[in-house]
Amino acid sequence: MRFMVMVKATKDSEAGVMPSEELLMAMGKFNEEMVKAGVMLDGNGLQASSKGARVRFAGDKRSVIDGPFAETKELVAGYWIIQTKNLAEAVEWIKRCPNPHCEDSEIEIRQIFELEDFGDSEGVEQHRKLEKMTKK
Repeated sequence: MRFMVMVKATKDSEAGVMPSEELLMAMGKFNEEMVKAGVMLDGNGLQASSKGARVRFAGDKRSVIDGPFAETKELVAGYWIIQTKNLAEAVEWIKRCPNPHCEDSEIEIRQIFELEDFGDSEGVEQHRKLEKMTKK
């Protein structure tokens, strides 16, 4: 099972405060453990929302909302894509993670849909072909 693990943003991460060298080293060690165990597939920190945008959909109309975004607690400061046997194993890995902020913080773990979850259809077959193309 694959999971997206999201580190929630804080006022400091949204203000562009960089992690300390101590935290960078601790995260590097944690990431290395996950890579060696075959758990970590991807992961990155994200720039503040002031450097981003949202695209809003209303029927066939699109509008762009430039950052920053007000609700810090709803923003993501970083992520991992991990692969584990189940949610319980994912939780155990993330409980070992260093606290990503110098304050109370939260990490959310969400299972990623696999194509098999959708059953057989023409749309799923189209996505299978795209998946093969992106893995080359």
